Amino acid sequence: MQFIKQFLSEANQIIEQLDAQQIERSVDLLAKTRQEEGRLFILGVGGSAANASHAVNDFRKIVGIEAYAPTDNVSELTARTNDEGWSTIFSKWLEVSRLKVNDLLLILSVGGGNLEKNVSPNLVAALNYAKKIGTKVLGIVGRDGGYTATVADACVIIPTPNPENTTPHAEAFQAVIWHLLVSHPKLKAAQTKWESVR
Repeated sequence: MQFIKQFLSEANQIIEQLDAQQIERSVDLLAKTRQEEGRLFILGVGGSAANASHAVNDFRKIVGIEAYAPTDNVSELTARTNDEGWSTIFSKWLEVSRLKVNDLLLILSVGGGNLEKNVSPNLVAALNYAKKIGTKVLGIVGRDGGYTATVADACVIIPTPNPENTTPHAEAFQAVIWHLLVSHPKLKAAQTKWESVR
């Protein structure tokens, strides 16, 4: 029972400490992307890759933004890993997708990428490619935000009240934040099913 109460208390602390201004900036970036008919590319590895897949559905169906997650194409993902190496799987995918200035890159990550520690170098390479093109970057990341926080145009950092629970909180709150975004009045374009059933 003690762990349960502690975990829930940490979740409450995270909610209290979230930066609403960064969330609002995220809303504005997404609204501009849709208005300019840009595409949304959502990148994540591990649990964040699963979140990316779910988020793609929501941004397409609820917000009406053309959205993709490279990790949804496991054949290309594994071919690129096998033939070219792990670090370029996303940047090469974005290159073939002809990433443009009016597109938007959304990074979902526990740490945001860190080359020095060799954690998520594929995210770092994708971020560098996006910045080279001039594509805007949005991050929903944990810890200190890593490389994502240093280059993003908007970055929601999930606070870390307890380092022992960094990953579960970061990945859980990615879902909280993207669900907030797709529900925001500036973005929500289609009614969700259960809200339409009375």
